[in-house]
Amino acid sequence: MIVTRKHLPRRTFLRGLGVTLALPMLDGMAPAFGRRAGAAEPVRRLGVVYVPNGMFMQNWTPSGGAGALDVTETLRPLAAHRDRMLMISGLCSEEGIARPGEGAGDHARAAGAFLTGVHPKKTEGHDIRAGVSMDQIAARVLGQETQLASLELSLESADRAGSCDPGYSCAYANTLCWSSPTTPLPMASDPRAVFERLFGTGGTTDPAAWLAARRHDRSLLDMVTAKVARLRKELGPRDQVKLNEYLDAVRDVERRIQMAEQQTARELPAMDQPAGVPDDFEAHAKLMFDLQVLAYQADLTRVITFMLGHETSNRAYPEIGVPDAHHALSHHGGDRVLIERLKKVDHHLAEMFGYYIDRLAATEDGDGTLLDSAMVMYGSGLSDGNRHNHHDLPTLLVGGAGGRLAGGRLAGGRHVEVAKDTPNTNLFLAMLDKLGVPIETLGDSTGRVDALSM
Repeated sequence: MIVTRKHLPRRTFLRGLGVTLALPMLDGMAPAFGRRAGAAEPVRRLGVVYVPNGMFMQNWTPSGGAGALDVTETLRPLAAHRDRMLMISGLCSEEGIARPGEGAGDHARAAGAFLTGVHPKKTEGHDIRAGVSMDQIAARVLGQETQLASLELSLESADRAGSCDPGYSCAYANTLCWSSPTTPLPMASDPRAVFERLFGTGGTTDPAAWLAARRHDRSLLDMVTAKVARLRKELGPRDQVKLNEYLDAVRDVERRIQMAEQQTARELPAMDQPAGVPDDFEAHAKLMFDLQVLAYQADLTRVITFMLGHETSNRAYPEIGVPDAHHALSHHGGDRVLIERLKKVDHHLAEMFGYYIDRLAATEDGDGTLLDSAMVMYGSGLSDGNRHNHHDLPTLLVGGAGGRLAGGRLAGGRHVEVAKDTPNTNLFLAMLDKLGVPIETLGDSTGRVDALSM
């Protein structure tokens, strides 16, 4: 970072015609005098990326046990970031396991208990109950500095209603995030809705007005062009490059959303935001990940939870040669053909996550990158989906958490084995500590995992 004598407020916005464009961290936002360059308190960010239906664990867990991390077949797309990765084995979501008389419903319980550590109430009605989720505890503190306390995102809509797992409301399987024991938070899956939540809507949800504005083909950046031009005159050469890269990324995301909308023939409901969900899974995933990068880059939020699919997801992946529904594949029953297809799905989801980590690592933020400031967890509320196993959950942490971990990293390149059936909430307590949000207990926690630093 280069400290200049001119100073822009950290929360600088460009506004115009109903849009609000927040800016990334620029050198000109560092104080001109006082603390040395780079001495400012680093931003800390939390990301959770969730895989539904468990994992084929033989391709996830290193064969060599604890120690230096051996990047396994499933995680091969993340190999370039090995030194930033910490795998933790032995964690359990005990509260996702059926209690006497409850029977089936492992998927609903897996999602409902994953970030809360609380056993979800078995009900198909409105009297659902779990607990406050870890991400929302972080958002209460980290969200005090941002426009949005948190973002809750998914690659699948919540169109399902009634019961998904036998006896359980679909609300459990459709989200990980709970702001109170009785309030599950909806996960947004429409890129247009997310984009407009981040940058503004033009002041109306009326479809006719929205379509009229689009006929003029005015992008968000067109609406603030004059203010961008004035701002550029105040910036040094390095900041001008960073601003151009950020604005190019915003325009690219908006263009891709518009293309998806042009390919979508569905009628616009009277009061809903226009739908812009790409038909192609990879395009949709990358678009949603790019929106998360923009949200972090502009410091619009510091807490994002993202479901690559809902529990019991029946998405097929024909683009990688897998015509079977994911949930059905997870119950492969030992069939070799189905196992090979399941491994392809696990690898493909890891590819999408690898794309996200690549983007975070390549995006400057202050003296480092967005990956330096973030702690991103990748995993599932089930391990072996074939047996609905809630033990030894697949758990991977990537990032630096704003320099609060050893060497600014997750003491990475390691595979740690904690005591068998350690509650995963013990890890969450340690993560919250590193994010500057210490609490005493969470759900079924019994202590703290001591694995996040050397």
